[in-house]
Amino acid sequence: MLRVRIENLGPIAILHVAGAIVIGPEIEVLRRSVLSQSGMSTVVLDLEQVSRIDARGLGLLLELREHFESGGVEFRLMNVTSLVEQILKITCLNSVFEIASEEEIRSRDLLELVLEEMR
Repeated sequence: MLRVRIENLGPIAILHVAGAIVIGPEIEVLRRSVLSQSGMSTVVLDLEQVSRIDARGLGLLLELREHFESGGVEFRLMNVTSLVEQILKITCLNSVFEIASEEEIRSRDLLELVLEEMR
């Protein structure tokens, strides 16, 4: 079972994902949750509680990345577990995805809010 909790920080959407990103209904749950974040400047997947990811899950991450970046929206991964990091390295996808720390994302959100207030 896959669970997704959405946290909106101004123009940044953080989707906290828990469970396995594997073929089946889990893929559709994640796809719908992420695609519902239109209008954001940045979409971040927090993978801290992801227990597994299979080839279809990797394919979905690539699909989502392409969808958002082709529309000018940044797509990032955050809190990648050692298992997911290892899979990304083996598949050479670690160079495709931008991986950020939670501190980077949250400090960027604060900076964007300050700049927005100054306008």
